Amino acid sequence: MERREEENGKLEETQPSTDGSICGFQSLHHLLKASLQPHLYQEVSRLLLGLNCGKPLENIALPESAKALSLEHGFDLQAYCFHADKEQLRESRIVRVGLIQNSIASPTTAPFLDQRGAIFEKLKPIIDAAGASGVNILCLQEAWTMPFAFCTREKRWSEFAEPVDGESTQFLQDLAQKYNMVIVSPILERDVKHGETIWNTAVIIGNNGNIIGKHRKNHIPRVGDFNESTYYMEGNTGHPVFETAFGKIAINICYGRHHPLNWLAFGLNGAEIVFNPSATVGELSEPMWPIEARNAAIANSYFVASINRVGTEIFPNPFTSGDGKPQHADFGHFYGSSHFSAPDASCTPSLSRYQDGLLISDMDLNLCRQLKDKWGFRMTSRYEMYAELLARYIKPDFEPQVVSDPLLHKKSS
Repeated sequence: MERREEENGKLEETQPSTDGSICGFQSLHHLLKASLQPHLYQEVSRLLLGLNCGKPLENIALPESAKALSLEHGFDLQAYCFHADKEQLRESRIVRVGLIQNSIASPTTAPFLDQRGAIFEKLKPIIDAAGASGVNILCLQEAWTMPFAFCTREKRWSEFAEPVDGESTQFLQDLAQKYNMVIVSPILERDVKHGETIWNTAVIIGNNGNIIGKHRKNHIPRVGDFNESTYYMEGNTGHPVFETAFGKIAINICYGRHHPLNWLAFGLNGAEIVFNPSATVGELSEPMWPIEARNAAIANSYFVASINRVGTEIFPNPFTSGDGKPQHADFGHFYGSSHFSAPDASCTPSLSRYQDGLLISDMDLNLCRQLKDKWGFRMTSRYEMYAELLARYIKPDFEPQVVSDPLLHKKSS
């Protein structure tokens, strides 16, 4: 059923929650705005989204051509601005960043070539809208070229794996060069030089259409339907930070967001923006989604860009989970809700829970150092103390530092 949204964000027709809406609304923020009086919504937004330099986030005016593409192709389009305090010795370092979330474009029963081609065709106008809006760095969702089929354990989905310089990279290289835009492209990689090993990889394409580098997913889930280790194992690229024409960026792929040390390592290597391309479902992770990235942005004094796919993907053959549930043919609902978080604890409203979308943000990267100076987290972190603990912890003879109340073990007289 086609959905159209009124100005207050509510759907014209009430949709069941299985369609991805929240009580008929695109997102929690739309629900709150429609349900609360303006002064109450303002206060709730302050608590939920924080303040940037003491003020609510401002909207960005986008060109009519981008708005027209959004209307024609039916994707959510939002844009916000993160400011930093004006400095006397440094110029502002403003970069425009974009995130794309999308559902698959063809049924999972369609020929693989058709599925991939349909996704390319679907994303082209959204990328064009980003280019028309002057986006400098654009990130796509995890494994964007395919269904998130790793729940099935069926090896045939490995056919979607491609070399770093494969068809999807070539498709994006032309667009990166056309729009002078860095593009982060998370794909299923086939390493042809090392026995055709498969990896979950993000390819970083420079604004000149060149390949800057790649990063492989550090942490692989083994929970619920996330049977990813059937296809690939933990990455071997460490925590690289890529210095681009527009800033220093890193990619923390999906499950890595649950690991604070993963976030920390990208920060220690100097990241200013960390992208978290993901594929995660509501029943499993939605309460965690608005928290983890925001915490990482605060603790590490950088911006975080969180991307999640949308929709429910039905597979031809039922499969079982590690949680004992009856066999089923879908992963659950990918709830979208892509958003940005800033080091000052402010964040944008989220994109839709069920609709394709492009989220754009202007970021003054000076905010990263300003928050480091304000909070002094690096200066007060006591890394040597934790390094010593971790060095002991990884040894087989590790003994936890536990001090017991002697009365707990005293025999009663």
